[in-house]
Amino acid sequence: MDGTLLDTGSPVSERVAAAVRAAVLAGAHVVVTTGRTVLTTRPVLAELGLLEGHALCSNGAVHVDVAKGQPVTVHDFDPAPAVLALRALIPEMIFAVEKVGIGYWATGTSPGEFSLGEYLLVDHGALSSEPTPRLNGWWPQGSLAEMLRLLHELQVPGASWVHGEFGPWLTVSREGVSKGWALERLRLALDVPHSATLAIGDGYNDREMLRWAAHSVAMANAPAEVRNLAHEVTGNVLEDGVATILERWFRP
Repeated sequence: MDGTLLDTGSPVSERVAAAVRAAVLAGAHVVVTTGRTVLTTRPVLAELGLLEGHALCSNGAVHVDVAKGQPVTVHDFDPAPAVLALRALIPEMIFAVEKVGIGYWATGTSPGEFSLGEYLLVDHGALSSEPTPRLNGWWPQGSLAEMLRLLHELQVPGASWVHGEFGPWLTVSREGVSKGWALERLRLALDVPHSATLAIGDGYNDREMLRWAAHSVAMANAPAEVRNLAHEVTGNVLEDGVATILERWFRP
């Protein structure tokens, strides 16, 4: 979503919204697949005019019924082992766990958090006390390069992680859960041929999704590693790169 359908903090452009609507009218399943929570995805679904269908939030861990605006499946995990392991590697790391449909519990404040929903400050014990679909980590004193060096030592059975594009951010999920994994489950449920799948993305959390799709497209603003995975590269988010691709098959 962010960096693909819209520039973070800005509305969806009319051209992108029109291209999405045209795809829906043509009978395509348009599935917004994002790292955002249910709460912060709903306004964008409304901007796009998506009134029914499916959305995959929290990097594929939360499957949402768009018409109801509610999750139908949540794939969560125990965050306690990951919190213990990460605190041993990076004692200064600030953690947040997603409370689906409510907001976050967190051990501190961090930049870039969306304002929708609750943001409750708790200690590490409370943070780790309940299953969650996603654990976020932010290292305010560190750098992305140093965090990645330390994470080579991270071993948490039953969990997997992905880092962000900008700064020392980390997201931990249940092992195997990813956008690509969730899309494959949905593809099978909807009986869509693999040859009819298209994915467009821009981030490190899109890598499995781009590998999954029969035709994958990276935004020009994506990191080189992500662009190199895709079958083609479209314009950046400010150039309505998503619309450029969708208009090839679905004219507004």
